[in-house]
Amino acid sequence: MYNEYRVENYSTGGDKVTDSEKLKERISKSGLKLEHIAGQLGISRQALRYKIDGRRDFRAAEMAKLQEILNLSLEEKEQIFFAK
Repeated sequence: MYNEYRVENYSTGGDKVTDSEKLKERISKSGLKLEHIAGQLGISRQALRYKIDGRRDFRAAEMAKLQEILNLSLEEKEQIFFAK
């Protein structure tokens, strides 16, 4: 069956570009628990852990929500999610 492409379902396409260490550091500095962040993203704690560890891709909407939750600047968001 045909699945309509939707912007909120966009992911990075398997190009493991997330800087996991920087993201873990920002989460640690925030003092927020993974369960809370996962709840804000509408995913399970395990799904969030997989994404942080680079085993799954973050969707565009999740990146935007994390930017908000962690109070990331645009530069920090780019460094974390579009690392080379």
